[in-house]
Amino acid sequence: MRVLSFRRYDETRIGVLVDGFVLDTVAAYKRIYGDDRAPHWLHSMRSLISSGAEGMEFLSRLVSKARGIEEGEAVFLKQEEVEFLPPVPDPRKVLCVAANYVSHGKELEIKIPEKPYFFVKLPNTLTGHNSPIVAPRTSNMIDYEVELAVIIGRRCKYVSRREAMDCVFGYTVFNDISFRDKQFPPGWPKQLNPYGQNWVLGKSLDAAAPCGPFIVTADELGSPYPLRLTLRVNGEVRQDGVTTDMFHKIDALIEYVSDGITLEPGDIIATGTPAGVAAASGKSYLKPGDVVEAEVERIGILRNPVVAE
Repeated sequence: MRVLSFRRYDETRIGVLVDGFVLDTVAAYKRIYGDDRAPHWLHSMRSLISSGAEGMEFLSRLVSKARGIEEGEAVFLKQEEVEFLPPVPDPRKVLCVAANYVSHGKELEIKIPEKPYFFVKLPNTLTGHNSPIVAPRTSNMIDYEVELAVIIGRRCKYVSRREAMDCVFGYTVFNDISFRDKQFPPGWPKQLNPYGQNWVLGKSLDAAAPCGPFIVTADELGSPYPLRLTLRVNGEVRQDGVTTDMFHKIDALIEYVSDGITLEPGDIIATGTPAGVAAASGKSYLKPGDVVEAEVERIGILRNPVVAE
């Protein structure tokens, strides 16, 4: 199943992609059951994920019933009519992995760490499909990083690698926007700063984590290896890699980060990026007027314009 969060009538709703159209599950529920009080999990992706099998089975039945609706209030929307939100608009955690693709490590001329190197993005970074990446007045080196993101499906802690994939609800496309003039201290990396990189300002300025358009559930996607990742700026291919290039695979990432941290439904783990980032390739950084397309095979294309603050 492909699920999404979107805004309609000034409220957040859950959608399901059906034959290329977005099913408004709230509108469908009201039409089918004659009840204006749709279940809370049709308004919140975190609630839907938390509901587990019960919620997903209900959603599947709702989709089947909705296929028979022929007239009245529109329950199937064209994708171009939809105001996409981040698939999980309010995750408790956005966890990202640095230098996790072998090709990216080579282009940066760094050794891949023996254990996963995590940093976090703050909630203000999240933005959805077709929403703008904001070029802030405080940075002139705005970079892109296409990534496969994992959506956690249940509350878990101290997860073994053997059990890790059972904790995955699904996958989405993630673009780890970086502000290199904020991230790297003067002289980096030849002149090492004892405090390292500035991960907060380098990664968490506003609208620096586009994601979406959909979550593809784990049962539909199957194995996340191999999946091709591609990033284009104004149609020019900048990144082109494959998930098998990950040094630390998804099960290892979940095992490592859950060692003392409770993961919760809707938490996001962005799993790293392949080679081709502007900071290493010599390609131009993002600027207002650019259009960025991040694509993960079998999941979709995440498109975002770059606009000046």
